Amino acid sequence: MEKPYQLELEEIEVEEEERVSKQVISWAFRNAKFLLVPASRLDDLTKRQFEHEKLISKRKFLRRLKSILTVLGIVIILFIVTLAVFPHWLSPYSFEQATAYLTGSWDPPSPGHPLGKSSFGRDVLARMIFGARTSLTIALPAILMNVTGGVIIGVIAAYYRGWVDSIIMRICDVFLAFPGLVLALVFIAIFGRKLEMIILVWGVLGIPYYARLIRGNVLQARELPYVDAARVAGAGDWRIMFRHILPNTIQPIIVSFTFDIGTMVLGLAALAYLGFSDPDMIEWGNDISVARLRLHTSPIAALAPGFMILICVLGFMLLGDGLRDAFDPRLRNL
Repeated sequence: MEKPYQLELEEIEVEEEERVSKQVISWAFRNAKFLLVPASRLDDLTKRQFEHEKLISKRKFLRRLKSILTVLGIVIILFIVTLAVFPHWLSPYSFEQATAYLTGSWDPPSPGHPLGKSSFGRDVLARMIFGARTSLTIALPAILMNVTGGVIIGVIAAYYRGWVDSIIMRICDVFLAFPGLVLALVFIAIFGRKLEMIILVWGVLGIPYYARLIRGNVLQARELPYVDAARVAGAGDWRIMFRHILPNTIQPIIVSFTFDIGTMVLGLAALAYLGFSDPDMIEWGNDISVARLRLHTSPIAALAPGFMILICVLGFMLLGDGLRDAFDPRLRNL
């Protein structure tokens, strides 16, 4: 009984050796170029190496974002976004109460009003919370308009060059020659102080800056070999611009986008401080303007919205600085 069993095992081993030998010979024939020609590569191994390096690159990018200041910026932004998204849950008073005409103007802090009251008896803490929604509601759509319009115009100008580039850049130079805050004051004074008009004005005034920023990168990228390869392959101009060139030049835009959200919040606060804000909305800059004459009797009414502007701008600046270091670690030593 043992002999047939041993013979069966030996036959299985022989068949396994033959199968492995055939696989090795077959692989050698299929990849003879890899075995005989120096510097040749296997497609399968090349794909595996690419996926592995891409995964390592993502891990390195996330590792660079783990600095203390970047994490602090992300935490601050999440805090501000939470206030903007859930103000009715977090505020001790409703929006109507925070904008109503009540009694007890400039009262000091009390159990019912932890930070005291501002003008017309409005709760300071409630106005701090609702002000976050106003700032982000204006800043985010405006900055998205800046980036979208600036990127499209800048890529077109840099790709076609010639008279197209000259006309677009001269128009951008005219807008950049004037301070943005002054132009915003003029347009808002002319067209009105409604929320939609403020978003539109800020959204248009920031387009020249992003057009300039992306134009320099596209001018360099359009001379690279992969653009010529795409053109030879039959790709049209719009596909080359927005499918091949733009993804390789978008990193500075992402970093600047993050920085400029904080700058936008600061500019909106300056507009509101000067009285050019929507009267139906709660704005931190307007609260500072109203409370500036009460710094001796009720300082917290002006310091609280000022503190909110400070941490909001600081959060976006820290995140932008972290993104810059993550995209280009060489800048960290500068």
